[in-house]
This record gives sequence, structure tokens and C-alpha cells, in this order.
Amino acid sequence: RSHIPLSGRNPALQEALGIRPHLLLLNKMDLADPRRQPVSAAAGPAWGQQWCHREVTASDSPVPVPLQVVPMVARLVADSPRYHRAESSEHNILVIGVPNVGKSSLINSLRRLHLKKGKATAVGGEPGVTKAVLSRIQVCEKPLMYLVDTPGVLPPRLGDVETGMKLALCGAIRDHLVGEDVMADYLLYTLNKQRQFGYVQRYGLGQACDHIEPLLKHVALSQGRTQKVKVLTGTGNVNMMMLNYPAAAYEFLRDFRAGRLGRVTLD
Repeated sequence: RSHIPLSGRNPALQEALGIRPHLLLLNKMDLADPRRQPVSAAAGPAWGQQWCHREVTASDSPVPVPLQVVPMVARLVADSPRYHRAESSEHNILVIGVPNVGKSSLINSLRRLHLKKGKATAVGGEPGVTKAVLSRIQVCEKPLMYLVDTPGVLPPRLGDVETGMKLALCGAIRDHLVGEDVMADYLLYTLNKQRQFGYVQRYGLGQACDHIEPLLKHVALSQGRTQKVKVLTGTGNVNMMMLNYPAAAYEFLRDFRAGRLGRVTLD
């Protein structure tokens, strides 16, 4: 995913792929900051020198990215050793990656482009929609190509807390496991650090905020994020309306994920 071109890679896939030909796709380029390098050599030699990978971005060619995928896969397979493939000319491709980066959407997009057929696999805005390795899905006739959708896989241990926060902001980890308020705080820190002040205009603030509490208070007030709570008093229970800070934090995260705070690259 283009928000996290480095943090969004699972190092454990290196051993699984070995020398097999593979293609690295960065999804949702329209949400990434065009001023920042989308893929960095700092990912390490294992991702560049030892592996046969190609980075497909919107700037590589005037041809739309989805139309580049099938020809590039066909070329990679044709130029690579063909293991146990003498009896068959069809391509069987496994689509792998961390959760919620658009694997199912890619398959549906390729199927729609090349076969003019509808959705073949379920998609959603949170991780865990694909729960098992599915059957082969044809996406192209010439060359005959099948893709296999798989559940997203995260490493057993994340390298550091910051990588985990970036994955969570992009929806690779369920929000409640990290906490919307913690994620919103880290998002505000990142936006300010990169001098991405789109949130100031989005929420009608007078200036940028250094702390998350006043921002969430403003979001809750301006968008009516309130909740009714019971307060026990000496004369009985009294219903009071209070600002719903978790709902405001979720609204902040949702605006980021939809690109309404500007184009941001977290890595």
C-alpha cells in the first residue's frame, strides 16, 4: 500500500518466495504524497538484489497500472525457470500481502478489465474479510491467467511500535486492538512532523494543534459526536450529553484513510 511502502511489507515473505518471480504492487497511489519517494532502497538488499521484483507505480508509464499487471506477470514467468510447467501454459498466481491492502480489489479490478465480468471475491474496509485461501479466479483469457486470493498475513512480531502504528492507521490491524485515541494521537504527530496541515482546513481550525485533545473536542463539537450518559446525583439519575471522543477519533482516522486530510506517505 502506498501509504506504507516499507512498513507494509512482511519480511517473512522473503523465505516463502525464494527465487520465484514476483511482482510488487503499490496500491492506492492517489492517497500517497507524490513528493516522497514511493519505494526506497532502504528496504534492504533482500527486497532488491536477491529478488526479482518490479515496483509498479502510477508514474512508471502512461498506461493505467491495472493494465500493466498481466503483461508484466507474463513476462516475468516467461523469463524465469518454469518449474513443473511443461504440461500446462496457464499462469497460476498467488496474491499475498499484509491485511487490508487491496488484494481482493486487485483481483476484481483485473477480472473486470480483461474479462468484463463482475466481482468474484468479497472486499471490505477492514482487515479479515478474506478468511481462507480461495479457489482460483480467472482474470484473463490470453494469456490464460488465474489468481488466488489469500488472507492478509502479518509477521508474528513487529519490528517496532512505530511500524505497528503505521499498519494500524492503514487498517492492517483492527482499530480496537490499538485504540482509536492512541492512533489519532500518532496520526496528528505524523501530520505535524511532515507539515501536512490539511486537517486545519478540513475542520476549520485557526491553527495547527500540538495536542490531540483540543482537536478531538473541535471535531466532536462541529460534527455532533455526542453521547448520552447517566450521572448519579443526590436526587437520582440525571441524563447528560457529553462529547464522544472515541467517535471523534474514529472520524479523524476515517478522513485520513479516505484522503480528505491530503495525500500522506507515512514511511
